[in-house]
Amino acid sequence: MKKIYITTPIYYVNDLPHIGHAYTSVICDSIARFYKLHGFAVNFTTGTDEHGLKVEQAARKSNKSPNDFVDNVSSNFLELTKKLQLSNNDFIRTTEKRHHIAARHFWINLEKNDQIYIDKYSGWYSVKDEAYYQEKELVKNNNGDLVTIDGGSVDWVEEESYFFKLSEWQEKLLDYYDNNKNFVYPESRFNEVKSFVKSGLKDLSISRTSFSWGIKIPNTKHVMYVWVDALVNYLTSLGYPDIGKNQDYWQNSYHIIGKDILKFHAVYWPALLLANKLNLPKRIIAHGWWTNEGKKISKSIGNTIDPNEIINKFGLDQFRYFLTREISLGNDGDFSEKAFLNRINSDLSNNLGNLIQRVMKFIYKNYNNCLPSNIDSKLKGYNLINDGYELLPFIDAKIANFEISRCLEEIFTYIDKLNKFVDENEPWKVFKIDKDKAGNGLSILVETFRIIGILLQPFIPNFSRNLLDLLNINDDERNFKFLNIENIIKKDHIFNKPVALFPRYEK
Repeated sequence: MKKIYITTPIYYVNDLPHIGHAYTSVICDSIARFYKLHGFAVNFTTGTDEHGLKVEQAARKSNKSPNDFVDNVSSNFLELTKKLQLSNNDFIRTTEKRHHIAARHFWINLEKNDQIYIDKYSGWYSVKDEAYYQEKELVKNNNGDLVTIDGGSVDWVEEESYFFKLSEWQEKLLDYYDNNKNFVYPESRFNEVKSFVKSGLKDLSISRTSFSWGIKIPNTKHVMYVWVDALVNYLTSLGYPDIGKNQDYWQNSYHIIGKDILKFHAVYWPALLLANKLNLPKRIIAHGWWTNEGKKISKSIGNTIDPNEIINKFGLDQFRYFLTREISLGNDGDFSEKAFLNRINSDLSNNLGNLIQRVMKFIYKNYNNCLPSNIDSKLKGYNLINDGYELLPFIDAKIANFEISRCLEEIFTYIDKLNKFVDENEPWKVFKIDKDKAGNGLSILVETFRIIGILLQPFIPNFSRNLLDLLNINDDERNFKFLNIENIIKKDHIFNKPVALFPRYEK
């Protein structure tokens, strides 16, 4: 059985979950569900990153111990995974014992491989990003102060530190990039990574002594740099240091992340893995950011978007559909309630839900809720069925390149064709003249509904389950291998009572 490993980044617990966290999680879940329907063994993991100075400061500000603080905030992310109905196998927390064991083993191996030394660190540090910056990565603000590219402040830090020999891996990384042309997606981000590495890598400070909330380095006063600690989570979830039977997952691993943490995943992490004599992930996929009605989302200006509120108000499938359909993976996206309502009303309520409800209600009323006729190639509109079967190889190719929006675009273009077929053939009028002829067209449509129900499972799973339940399709006949003529719905197949699948929302 083929295996695949899908990961979200572990989310930093200094604040509440927002739309960006939900977006990454939904993308990963859609990919995981897709490959499960193809018969893959899928390992899908998410979780929380709970160490670092920023967490320690946030805990102090909340008058809580770091342990109590991370327990509370991590629970919000765990609840979000349930709210999004993610199909993840694991939810990892970096405060867990299994992760401390993995991170320390990873560190010890770096020491054994002569990849770590101790020295004095002097440089710019961003508490917000928990990141060290070279001066070439910073810009000056209006006051002439050095800041990160998104305006975050940096502090000059001088302290004893352990260093990772990152500079030794510069040419090896560039060679790896040259030999693995698809390592980072999209290509524009990969070009940024290569440019950064070509400009010169300096050894990386990988420990801190100015705070204590982190994984302790044995027999020292140091704690592990949070980005070394955090990245190891991908191995922890597979049982590292004893990956054993999970090695096949690691060989076929995909990290889906936001573009703001690409440097850590596409430069630091590969170098650390090479230094540890471990395989690199197969691909790293960097998606864009969301804005709120054209404005950068910021807690300080109060325009954060709570995914829980949107789901409670409009529904989970509506939220998932908007996130995955509205933008191409890799691009930035803008959220507005107007755009959201336009999208879900147009595509889900009018185009999809209304079509299915009209057809299934008519069959319920006029054909004893059974498929009216056998379906064969002589029936008018039969080509629509073949077109539906042929969607799967198209979607296979798009998913392989993480073009989820294009998958949905193609499926809904197909649904447009079905609506056109109904409008042109008017089965409700034909029924008054020729019941059998009307039944032929309706039977064609029902088979296309089965196709749609199966294909949309990775993206809007609740709708798909409800549709396939309505069509009375057995649970074990819902994966992709049943998308063929051999499994077509037969005459007199009994359906369940039709229900409304997507409500329409007023603006």
